[in-house]
Amino acid sequence: MKTANKLFVSCEQAKHICDKNQYGEASIIEIVKLNIRLIYCKVTRVYSKRNTKLTKTLKKTDIHTISTSQKDKMKKQLQEKLTK
Repeated sequence: MKTANKLFVSCEQAKHICDKNQYGEASIIEIVKLNIRLIYCKVTRVYSKRNTKLTKTLKKTDIHTISTSQKDKMKKQLQEKLTK
């Protein structure tokens, strides 16, 4: 019976596994545990659905970050304006 208890995870653990799963970092055992939780927990299902939607939305967008040199340049400009 102890093995059955190991398959059931708390809602917080399921959310963590869900996050890991979105980025391909969850193990097979964790995915099984998550799927078991998704069967009977509405809160976890909603969280998983929203998480999936957010991930898909972010992948669709064309987000670009600025380089470190650009960040440094912006910091210097801000410091100069603050000291004036």
